[in-house]
Amino acid sequence: MPDVTESDLIVLGAGPGGYAAAFLAADKGMKVTLIDAAEKPGGTCLHVGCIPSKALLHAAKLITDARDGEQWGIHFTKPKVDLAALRAQGNKIVDTLAKNLLELCKRRKVELVKARAVFADSQTLELDSGSRRRFKHCIIAIGSSPTIPAALKLDSLRAMDSTGALRLEEIPATLLVVGGGYIGLELGYVYAALGSKVTVVEMTDGLLPGVDRDLVRPLQNRLEPLFQKIHLSTKVAKLAEAGKGIRVNLEGAEVTEKEATFDRVLIAVGRRPNSGGLGLEKTKVQLDEKGFIKVNEQRRTADERIFAIGDIAGEPMLAHKATHEGKVAVEAIAGEPAAFDARAIPAVVFTDPEIAWCGLTETEARRDKHEVKVARFPWLASGRAATLARTEGLTKLVLDAESDRVLGVGIVGAGAGELIGEAVLAVEMSASARDLSLIIHPHPTLTETLGEAAEAIYGTATHLLRVRK
Repeated sequence: MPDVTESDLIVLGAGPGGYAAAFLAADKGMKVTLIDAAEKPGGTCLHVGCIPSKALLHAAKLITDARDGEQWGIHFTKPKVDLAALRAQGNKIVDTLAKNLLELCKRRKVELVKARAVFADSQTLELDSGSRRRFKHCIIAIGSSPTIPAALKLDSLRAMDSTGALRLEEIPATLLVVGGGYIGLELGYVYAALGSKVTVVEMTDGLLPGVDRDLVRPLQNRLEPLFQKIHLSTKVAKLAEAGKGIRVNLEGAEVTEKEATFDRVLIAVGRRPNSGGLGLEKTKVQLDEKGFIKVNEQRRTADERIFAIGDIAGEPMLAHKATHEGKVAVEAIAGEPAAFDARAIPAVVFTDPEIAWCGLTETEARRDKHEVKVARFPWLASGRAATLARTEGLTKLVLDAESDRVLGVGIVGAGAGELIGEAVLAVEMSASARDLSLIIHPHPTLTETLGEAAEAIYGTATHLLRVRK
């Protein structure tokens, strides 16, 4: 029989949810083992997701900001992009953060094991090294992977998923982005800023399906001149390698050019949970029809010793949701009162402008039969937006019609992701529009748009003229 090591808690997956859970458990005095197949902790978010993509988005924004400087009479020469240096800077950021996590593992005495593991039973994991690990409890936090439909699978280095696109091996002259969701638009923006002619194809009738149309519209207006083309209600029927490019067949009522060739293709149509090949059939853990692990409010599975958090435990697939779930699971394991009951999980699309929202969208509120009021504050009326020459933005509140309680908030504009925090607090604390209107916001800042959106409900917004009936 192979050697068996025992732990109070084993965490599978060292991403934002996994390492947060492991660290909290160690802080509570548990003997913790953190298992991940990668060389360093951090998971998808740190190594091939949130962090490297935001580093590239920062570089892209430097380029577009320089272009925007012309309206101020400030002219820069055309930027020269050193791809090797750009990659090195991104790698440096990732490596620094990974080293910090390694140090935190050591200081907290969390055992970090590089291995792949499958369940042998409800209390035992079998590692690919041949050893076995027993646990009192286990948290599954192994995330998700890019999904590529069978019709779009192509054995070619020119066809990339998001992981491949982040390697930034070259700046292709032409790039097709399949999928108008947040991953496709963020990476499309990066490549367009760096010099690629980018075409986006989206099957639905709008970019960012599911996101409030009031928020999407200003972003689309800014992206249209940056991108070569945006095809909506359009399907990629076929991909085929053609010399030094990829030939693409498009289907759509408004597509005039049914066939085109691109230097590279980025397929960004979604992600799937990494729930296969885990040996879950040897436990009581149950999956839903989409492959997500079923969990309760404590993130406990049908197997009482096993918990699941993050992407593998269901939508939304966001790192900060995984972190919060990890802490809830550990508190439940420790016997503390704990439940995942967040009213507002913020989401941010890090394009330029950014889009951020939390709570219910207007569409969701009306679908759920809420009687609602909606307040909009256009950034055309914001002094700070004017000084930034970024008046395309909008701040939107969705309120309960009777109590004026804030049900949801959406923001599109420069730095929207940094503004959404106040909105999250408002939704979580059941704040009313009156509460938001009474907060003294610093002037001139974009945070004032939250206060003035609330004041608009009562007709007291300083920079909006009240329409008298």
